[in-house]
Amino acid sequence: MSAAVNTDLHDLGVAELAAHLAAGKVSSVEATQHFLARIGQHDSLGAFLASDPDVSLAQARAADARLAAGERTPLLGVPLAHKDVFVTRDFPTTAGSKMLENYRSPFDATVVSRLGTAPGGAGMVTLGKLNCDEFAMGSANENSAFKPVHNPWDTSRVPGGSSGGSAAAANPPR
Repeated sequence: MSAAVNTDLHDLGVAELAAHLAAGKVSSVEATQHFLARIGQHDSLGAFLASDPDVSLAQARAADARLAAGERTPLLGVPLAHKDVFVTRDFPTTAGSKMLENYRSPFDATVVSRLGTAPGGAGMVTLGKLNCDEFAMGSANENSAFKPVHNPWDTSRVPGGSSGGSAAAANPPR
């Protein structure tokens, strides 16, 4: 993989990143490592409530093995993050509430399994869980029980919506 591709991974759309993966220009492990590093760089935004690099990288290695075996699906190996209202087996699910602080679901939500690495899934790699207003009931993303989400372009402002973690994670400044 070229350094230019690595630097620009976060500027690619989903379809473009999937095409790079299918063409072997970047591996899912490389893409996942890139996005995990960006999560760490922008931790002060409060966008993520949970991440687990070991889980994410294991999923990425599995996606790379499928790609190496010649399997092609439109989203295979592409990293994504789930709003914390969708239950996931491999990550805690809190819905932004202390009431669910230690909850671990025994199953994945349908959307998680259909997008993810489960048999029959699209093969996307989970980076973690995105912050939201408690139980997704709010309009500014200031009411998460864990931490507020800050607008990545002006941290004195809110990103808005109950999906503020998603908004902040999607477009942080360089």
